[in-house]
Amino acid sequence: MGRAFEFRKARKFKRWDKMAKTFTRIGKEIVIAIKEGGPDPTSNSRLRAVIQNARAANMPKENVERAIKKATSKDQKDFKEIVYEGYAPHGIAVLVETATDNHMRTVADVRSYFSKTKGSLGTTGSVEFMFEHKCHFKIENTGQDLEELELEVIDLGVEDVFAEEDGIMLYGNFPDFGKIQAYLEENEMGVLESGFERIPMDTKELSEDQVADVEKLLDKLEDNDDVLHVFHNMA
Repeated sequence: MGRAFEFRKARKFKRWDKMAKTFTRIGKEIVIAIKEGGPDPTSNSRLRAVIQNARAANMPKENVERAIKKATSKDQKDFKEIVYEGYAPHGIAVLVETATDNHMRTVADVRSYFSKTKGSLGTTGSVEFMFEHKCHFKIENTGQDLEELELEVIDLGVEDVFAEEDGIMLYGNFPDFGKIQAYLEENEMGVLESGFERIPMDTKELSEDQVADVEKLLDKLEDNDDVLHVFHNMA
């Protein structure tokens, strides 16, 4: 098991435990997916993935249908995906993925959070090189042999395969998402959820007090409705 496993284990129950926040995030991702590839999930792989994730988050079906209908309305605002980079206290690198209909509002909020917690918002590319951009899939565990499964999907770009309590995780390179998704669906492997993560190439150990300092920034960022995901290299 590689770094993807350790990263997943550390983050699994740490974030996104607020149901309303999760639903808001998924609603924005539905809008972005539909603007990008249309409202038909059979021909829009990104929308298909978001719907799978909505199901995994126990988002009611009617909420998903309402979000899709709203996303196709002429009155729906466009959301732009923007990534912010910076440093939390004690030299911890932070990547913030956002979806916003008002860039000026979002950048002002993010800059304020960094400033108020004694961090610093950086420029594009200032910390991104410290992270690997990966895609992941969780599939149903039907008793597959993990070594055989890994050999089966390694040529698709999958680099890490490991079991969790509620499924099997596959991690691969970011550009290989579509290829891996198509293979899993064609072979009816039961995709439960999928998405993208930024995995730090190295992590930094902090004291308990220093961790608390960093958590103040992370909490502020993740409470913002424009923020989709926050990644960092704190161990």
